[in-house]
Amino acid sequence: MSASQEFSGRVVMVTGGGSGIGASTCRLLALQGAAVAVVDFDPAAAHQMADELRRLSTQALAIEADVADAKAMQGAVARTVDELGNLHLAVNNAGIPSPYAAVGDLDLDTWSRVLEVNLTGVFVSMRYQIPALLANGGGAIVNLSSILGVNGMAGRAAYAAAKHGVIGLTKSAALDYAEQGLRVNAVAPGYVDTPLLQGRDEAQRNAIAHQHPIGRLAQPDEIAQTIVFLLSNRASFITGQTYLVDGGYSAR
Repeated sequence: MSASQEFSGRVVMVTGGGSGIGASTCRLLALQGAAVAVVDFDPAAAHQMADELRRLSTQALAIEADVADAKAMQGAVARTVDELGNLHLAVNNAGIPSPYAAVGDLDLDTWSRVLEVNLTGVFVSMRYQIPALLANGGGAIVNLSSILGVNGMAGRAAYAAAKHGVIGLTKSAALDYAEQGLRVNAVAPGYVDTPLLQGRDEAQRNAIAHQHPIGRLAQPDEIAQTIVFLLSNRASFITGQTYLVDGGYSAR
């Protein structure tokens, strides 16, 4: 099968699929033949992306869900299997930023919500995706961590703790299911030019860009390319790993 259609006949769920890295991942998978379930907290974003994917002549399903809501994610997986016919692959990308605060000043509600979405949300998603994937004899999951999953940063304790947790969760899940044909990996991006950064002024964006030795922000498609590789059969001997796509940020 040509690389351009290597996901033909495969059904993929992408959380946070309505924008940023998730949207780029949805597009790339659709262009390579996948049917895509676009899960997003924002229903308009999910529907807009699903409509775009259908224009690429692929099957697509829009699902509104908060990844931290177990009932909602259970329903999202059930709808995917019912309406798209199966589930073979999953990308757990949904997340939220955390406001700047030193640990001693961090609001408890903020801490709880950041951990609830960015870590518990990945667990909840996997909790319902995994049985559906195993029913097909396995598959692959990619979870989104961050450079703050392997580094610390002043003022970002909640986000860093959650993203470190995603890596530990990924490793444990990979060991749980390696013998059952299910691969689980993580991608840890540097700063990416997504809507989360587009509200910053030019000076702030330049300062962030130059934290990377490569001297610029990542584009969402650059992260999506690594995600899609890890989902593919080309990565068939890779599991339990974290791929840093960070322009050299962590090499120092």
